[in-house]
Amino acid sequence: MRPLRGLSLCSAALLSACAGSSPSPTPAPSGSGNITLAAPAGDAWYRGAVFYEVFVRSFQDSNGDGVGDLPGLISRLDYLNDGNPATTDDLGVDALWLMPVFASPSYHGYDVTDYERIQTAYGSLEDLQRLCDEAHRRGMRVILDFVINHTSSSHPWFVDSASSAQSAKRDWYQWRANDPGWKQPWDIYSTTGTWHRQDTGWYYGVFWGGMPDLNLQTPAVREEMKRLATLWLERGVDGFRLDAARYLIETGGGAGQADTPETHAFWKEFSAHVRSVKPDAVLVGENWSETPSVAKYYGSTATLPGGDELPLNFNFPMSARVIEGINAGNSGGVAAKLLEMKNNYPAGVADAPFLTNHDMVRLATQFSNDGAKLGLAASVLLTLPGAPFLYYGEEVGLGNGNANNDESKRTPMPWTAAAGGGFTTGSPWYGFSTGRETANVEAQRSKPGSLLSRYRSLIHARQGSEALRNGGLRLFTATTGVSRTLAFVRTLDGEQVLVVHNFSTAQESVGPFDVEGTTAEPLFLDSGVTPLTGGTGAWKTSLPARSTGIWRVK
Repeated sequence: MRPLRGLSLCSAALLSACAGSSPSPTPAPSGSGNITLAAPAGDAWYRGAVFYEVFVRSFQDSNGDGVGDLPGLISRLDYLNDGNPATTDDLGVDALWLMPVFASPSYHGYDVTDYERIQTAYGSLEDLQRLCDEAHRRGMRVILDFVINHTSSSHPWFVDSASSAQSAKRDWYQWRANDPGWKQPWDIYSTTGTWHRQDTGWYYGVFWGGMPDLNLQTPAVREEMKRLATLWLERGVDGFRLDAARYLIETGGGAGQADTPETHAFWKEFSAHVRSVKPDAVLVGENWSETPSVAKYYGSTATLPGGDELPLNFNFPMSARVIEGINAGNSGGVAAKLLEMKNNYPAGVADAPFLTNHDMVRLATQFSNDGAKLGLAASVLLTLPGAPFLYYGEEVGLGNGNANNDESKRTPMPWTAAAGGGFTTGSPWYGFSTGRETANVEAQRSKPGSLLSRYRSLIHARQGSEALRNGGLRLFTATTGVSRTLAFVRTLDGEQVLVVHNFSTAQESVGPFDVEGTTAEPLFLDSGVTPLTGGTGAWKTSLPARSTGIWRVK
C-alpha cells in the first residue's frame, strides 16, 4: 500500500544547486575509509539475494483474456533465471515477490476476501504449486504479498463482524459507537478520517472504508494469521512481503496509529512462528518511513544475529537519495544515508535497497527516459549491500502509463513491440506504457549496450563475487557536502571489490583509494573507464559521466 507520498529528505532542488561545481579531479576525502557497515550476519539465503517484484496481472497472459496469470509467469521463468549458472542470457534473479494473488474484488488484490484461495483470473492452487516447484528447480525462491493489516469489506469475517454488536467476530475488527476523529497518520496535515460509519457502529480502516483494519489485539485474529502463514509455507512458498507493516496495532489517534510497541511485539511473535514452521523463510517489511524508524523493525540481534523481528526491511530513504542524487549529479546524499544506516541499523542486519515499486512513479518516467541515469541507477542498486529488489520492467526502462493513477505504474510487461506486446493475444487489461518500441525485452535482449544487458551483467557480476553479494562496505566518499562520485570497497573473507560510480555529467579522476593489493581484476567496466592503477593505498582511475567501474583487488 502507499501510505506516504514523500520523505523529509534533502530536496532534489538543493542537491541540483550544489551540483554545479567544476569537474576538477576528485581525491578521496580526508578521513574517508572510516565509515563501515558490517556484512550481514549468518548464512541465510536472502542476505544478498536479488529479488524481482512481479505484478502477476501484468506479466504474462497465457489464455488470451488480457490478464496475466500464473501459467504465464511460469512460461517466463527462464527469462528470470534459467537455472544454469554458466549461461548469461537470463536475468539471473534469485527470488520472486508476487504482489497479491489471493482472492479479491479489485484489480490490485490488496483487499483480500479469501486468504486460502488464488484469484480466479490468475489460476489455481495447483498453478501456484507448479510455480514454486519450477522456480525452486531453477534455484529461485518465491515470496507472497501477505496483507495482514486489513481485509476487504467484502471478506466474510467483516460481513459477520458488521452484522451485529453481538457477532462472534465483532472483535476481529475495531468498532466504536462514535467517531473518535483519528486522521491518517502518515500526514500531519491530513483531514482524511479513518473511522467509517456502518449500520452497527463505526469501524476503523486506516486506508479507506473498503479495507477495514483487522484487530490484531484479538488473540483469535493473531492465531488465524499464523495459521494462514503456516498453510502457505507448507504449500511451498519461501516467505512473505508484509504490507503496511507499521500500522498493525493502534493504541490511540496520531502517534498511536503507527510504530507502536504492540506492533513490534506482534512482529516478533509472528516472526518466531514463521521460523518455527520454516527456519529459512524470509519476511520483508514495508515500513515507509525514515531510517531510525525502519531500523527498529529488525528487532534485537542479541539472540538472533539478523534480528528477531523482520529480517529484511525496504530502504525507502535510500531509494529517495539515489534518485535525487542521480538527478542532481551529487552522491553526497547516498553517502550520508549510508552513515545514517551505520548509526541506526543493528550491526549485521541485511538491508533491502530498491529504486521504485508499484506505488511509485516508474524510474524511467522520473528520469525522462535518460539512459545514462537509468544505467547508473542500476549500477548503484546492484552494488549496495543487502538484498536488492527490482520492479518488473525496470530492467528495460518501462515507464508509467498516460494517466495519473496506480494502474499506470503497473502496466503490462512489454516483451515485444508487436500488437499485444508479447503479453497477450487478446486485449490487455490495461493499456501499455508509451515507448515500448524500444523499452521491450526483444529489442534489448541481444543488444550489448542495452539497459537489459546492463542489468544482466551487473547481476551476474554479483553472482560471481561473494563480497558483492554478502560483504560489508567501507565508504570512501565524504558524508557531508557535495560529492560527484560514490566510492566504496565491499569485503568478505579476504575478497575486496572496489566500486566507483560517477554521478556527475563530466569525466572525473578519482582516488587515491586505500585498498591493499597489487592487482585489479575488472568485474564490470563502462566504456571509457580507465584501468585502475597505483597499488596499495594509491588506487586511481578516471570515469566518464554517469559511469561505473568495479574491480576485484588482490
